[in-house]
Amino acid sequence: MIFIRTLLTVCFVVSFAACAKAPAGHAPDKDLGLLWVKHAAEYDAITRQVYGFAQRDLQRFVDDTSWSAMPEQENAANLPPAIILDVDETVLSNVDFQLTFERPFANQKLDDWSKSRDATPVAGLLEFATAAQNAGVELFFLTNRPCQPIDGDTDACPQKRTTIADINELGIAADANHVMLSDEHPDWTREKIVRRKIVAQTHRVIMLIGDDLSDFVSCVREKAAAPCAQAATHESREESVEAFGRYWGAGWYILPNPMHGSWTTTI
Repeated sequence: MIFIRTLLTVCFVVSFAACAKAPAGHAPDKDLGLLWVKHAAEYDAITRQVYGFAQRDLQRFVDDTSWSAMPEQENAANLPPAIILDVDETVLSNVDFQLTFERPFANQKLDDWSKSRDATPVAGLLEFATAAQNAGVELFFLTNRPCQPIDGDTDACPQKRTTIADINELGIAADANHVMLSDEHPDWTREKIVRRKIVAQTHRVIMLIGDDLSDFVSCVREKAAAPCAQAATHESREESVEAFGRYWGAGWYILPNPMHGSWTTTI
């Protein structure tokens, strides 16, 4: 009897240890964040609402030459108006990629997937983009899709070509001068502030639109990237939201993204 008890105990301990060490599997078909974006009418309603509010405010911000959606921008009254948009989950919906790609994530997987199918717009985007461009507003697309070499491709930034093609497939005019990727230049890190400031040198930025806090403010990531010197925390991110409270829904328009983003690093 003692031998049997000992054997059962050993088996239990071994089994428990094996379970504890086993990596947690990812089941996209059970991920409520992915399923909500894919199937919920509420998601489409929210994105349409966000773009509807932005379109409602569009002409007012075009006409008010004293207005800028970038708090640090000054003396921009005589500059042409522009809007800065993120790309993935702001302009392009990649929920089908999130549901089907083989983990772990790799940038090349997204690039390959994007080139293999027609792009899908986030609901509400097309109507807004058309209204903005008809109003004479230039659209700039800042994405953290990185420039990375691809074997057999002589393009220094083949991902930029893919991104421009994705946007054009939606029927939105975009070119190399209006699409800016991470790592495209040495100082273009995942912190978009440097790229936003470049746009602000030649244009009055009337709106920022994105799905991540980093599309609006700087230094909100767990891993600091230049020009940020300090990692973000959950608390510091909340403070950033509060500090710029007057811009939310009034020049800054954020879309929901429960699938991925900088928020996942500070929870």
